[in-house]
Amino acid sequence: MKTSSTLKIQNLKCGGCANTIITQLSKIEGVSDVTVNNETDEVNISFGTENQLEIVTKKLSDLGYPLISEANSIPKKAKSFVSCAIGRMTK
Repeated sequence: MKTSSTLKIQNLKCGGCANTIITQLSKIEGVSDVTVNNETDEVNISFGTENQLEIVTKKLSDLGYPLISEANSIPKKAKSFVSCAIGRMTK
């Protein structure tokens, strides 16, 4: 059975960011229905297990988009610009 969750993230800037997030999270086994709302800084996902949710939050952080409750370090901010640029190039 799938569970849905809304994650509030940091460093979300544009459609390029959203494209990267959707592409990368959709690659995680068991994760589906990934949507990004740039206006509210939210990512909505469906997943099967709590372990998959942990993988999603780690992946978001690795891409430069930590959860709102996590530290937003300079390297994470910088990484979000790289993820953003990649997302814009692969549209």
